[in-house]
Amino acid sequence: MDNQQNSTNINWFPGHMAKTRREIEENLKLVDIVIEILDARIPMSSQNPDLKNILKNKKVIKVLNKSDLADSKETRKWKEYFLARGIQTVVVNSNTGEGIEETIRKVEELTKDNLDLLANKGRSGRKVRAMIVGIPNVGKSSFINRVAKKNSAEVGNKPGVTKSKQWIRINDKVELLDTPGILWPKFDNMEVALNLSYTGTIKDTILPQTEIAYQLLKFLLNNYMDNVCKRYNFEKQDLENILLRDEEENYNIYDIMNKIGKKRGALVSGGNVDDEKTAKIILDDFRTTKLGNITLEKSDGVKE
Repeated sequence: MDNQQNSTNINWFPGHMAKTRREIEENLKLVDIVIEILDARIPMSSQNPDLKNILKNKKVIKVLNKSDLADSKETRKWKEYFLARGIQTVVVNSNTGEGIEETIRKVEELTKDNLDLLANKGRSGRKVRAMIVGIPNVGKSSFINRVAKKNSAEVGNKPGVTKSKQWIRINDKVELLDTPGILWPKFDNMEVALNLSYTGTIKDTILPQTEIAYQLLKFLLNNYMDNVCKRYNFEKQDLENILLRDEEENYNIYDIMNKIGKKRGALVSGGNVDDEKTAKIILDDFRTTKLGNITLEKSDGVKE
């Protein structure tokens, strides 16, 4: 399975994403600051590397959204990681509103000098203009709905449902420009592609789900084995014994995947395990936090 997965190559740059990139570049001159929404479970993989070149010297606040799905200990480390590099960062749960007010405060603080300069030129009273950017499925629309205290942006479960540009008034001082989610032309790093697949950013039809679930299970067994045991009612020692068998790693992990399928009744005629159903169970359990709060990337593993 490993070899097959590593050979997968993903090129994905639909026309609407190319158009979005042009729109971001064109509208950048209209705004004072950029709010980049990230998925707290994958703070590096959910960053669009193209944005660095697009945004140039524009002030940026990074929002670690979906913090309710992530490992809180790791999220704190990620915030410290970004702050240590001079990047303003806020932890946000758009479902509860945690971190929303702090984000708006940061916007106002970081743009105060700009507005003071405009006021000195006789342009007092202009609102702060902030642009929201982020790849699909990081929760941009949910963030905007929460920050605007109304359903100002269309929200859906499928990646990329926000279709067009819209300005949203937040308060007397701030207005936001929303943009559709934008991915980048090619995923050179398979780890990034996998992380985006686990979280549902890359649609489930793009990569084989059994391979994705296998790779996710491998990660979970290495980093969150207690979560796996709790969810599927395994004894930790039993799983450790399987992983220590004198077999190739992929056979051992696949055996555990089969055991999950049997426990969950994902069977076909003859009592054999249905790999696709099992894969869907594992992925759904991760995405709905039935496997607990999990962060897929650790800040201490970032290559500078």
